[in-house]
Amino acid sequence: MARDYKAEYKNYHSKPKQKKARASRNAARAAMKAGGVALAGKDVHHKDGNPTNNKRSNLKAVAPSKNRSFPRNKNAGKK
Repeated sequence: MARDYKAEYKNYHSKPKQKKARASRNAARAAMKAGGVALAGKDVHHKDGNPTNNKRSNLKAVAPSKNRSFPRNKNAGKK
């Protein structure tokens, strides 16, 4: 089944909270670039998981494979 991007945007990405989070992630990337950090092929990782916390101490440049795959809950992978 194909994804319905229009419905996804309507039901999730268009919400004010998600717009603010996306804008904050974009601002974090811009701040890292302005700070002289090389971001070619890298993602900006928020260490505390809060996309609105753009303190320099909370940001880190990491490989996309590391930033986009993490346990979705604290018990993932544990027995």
